[in-house]
Amino acid sequence: MSPKAPEPVLQLMPREQFAELSLHDKNAYLLELAESYAKQAGRILEPLSREALSRLRRYYSRRVFADLKLEEIPDGPMRQSLRRLGEAIRESSRKADVTAALMAETRPRPVLREPPADDAQLMFFVPAIYDAPIKDDVNLMDIAPFSISKNMREGVIKYELKDCLITVEGGAEVGLATVFDYDIFLNMVSYLAEEVRRYRAEEAKGLRPDLPPKVYRPSASQILKFCRRSDGGKAYSDLEAALDRLTKTSIKIVNLNGGKRRQVDNRPLIGEYRVLTRTSAKMPDMIEITIPDWVWNSVVTPHQKTLPLLTLNPDYFLIKNGIGRVLYRMSRKIAGKGEVRFTMAELHKRCGSSQELRFFARDVRKLVEQSQLFPMPDYDLSIEPGRQMPILVVRHRPAPGTAKAPIQTITLTAEQPALPLS
Repeated sequence: MSPKAPEPVLQLMPREQFAELSLHDKNAYLLELAESYAKQAGRILEPLSREALSRLRRYYSRRVFADLKLEEIPDGPMRQSLRRLGEAIRESSRKADVTAALMAETRPRPVLREPPADDAQLMFFVPAIYDAPIKDDVNLMDIAPFSISKNMREGVIKYELKDCLITVEGGAEVGLATVFDYDIFLNMVSYLAEEVRRYRAEEAKGLRPDLPPKVYRPSASQILKFCRRSDGGKAYSDLEAALDRLTKTSIKIVNLNGGKRRQVDNRPLIGEYRVLTRTSAKMPDMIEITIPDWVWNSVVTPHQKTLPLLTLNPDYFLIKNGIGRVLYRMSRKIAGKGEVRFTMAELHKRCGSSQELRFFARDVRKLVEQSQLFPMPDYDLSIEPGRQMPILVVRHRPAPGTAKAPIQTITLTAEQPALPLS
């Protein structure tokens, strides 16, 4: 006895999407479904008349069998063909309908995590939040100078931009610094920027203040409050592990001139660190961090009258998703108060993701879906179709009560996929 042939499985378009099609496209889609069914079922496709297509259109929109009105069709090949096709659509639609119902009854996870209970103290420690300074026309906000994953990642991340090659390398034992470790770097830069402001204010009064020191001595609780994290025991141990990764992670920048190497610059994210004192539970208390020369020189002795830094929204620290954090940083730098459009390949490249492009694009779509109910700080996200791949659109959202500025659009595309990661 021969095994029973498997039931045809049709890949159905959502009814909402079907409803938006033109009459011509609806008919073309239904003919494709009929061809797929006939091929899977091993049957000869009966030509569908205009009246049969009209019945299928009504049926597909509601998937109620009565809409086929089979009793009005004389018994014969056409009636049998419509019945079998209708049954196949109804069977295949169950999974799609159940999935749609579950999606309607569930809510996506929030983009932002809840702030800690003592978050009201944040502004006491953080007058402003700044990201990496510019040096030699290279800005670390153009790429992710860290791993976007929370898990340990070994190896090297390589970026090839228009005028430079950037290599990010972590320590052999601790791996690369993560996007969440980078909060400590932001804390260091913000502290230094505030010290520069004080220095200039005193200098303007005719005083002769000392230049800001190259050593930063925060308490662990100050760093945690800056990063808007709770101060539980695990947070303190995680802090020390993050410092280990940061001090071992270096960024090598090769500036190019006409395709030829012009200058090689190797920068650590932070210099050495020491735990000066510990709590009774052996957790880090007072910490000493050496500020790298490239950061100190860029912030303390800039040629510009204003600091070459960009401020970040304090809610940046509440973004739970690594891709979301990198996207916010790049949008803040590239879009400003305008709009930036990324192809998935270009975003994948700039994030330094170790995922395959298709899985990375899936996670971006999920982030966009979550942001519809739980918006990102400062920016609205959407996805539009592109010529070869979807386009992620990031648009600045004006604060309530402010005038809407003219939108300047910047489009970033990638002709080639991201560089392989070794």
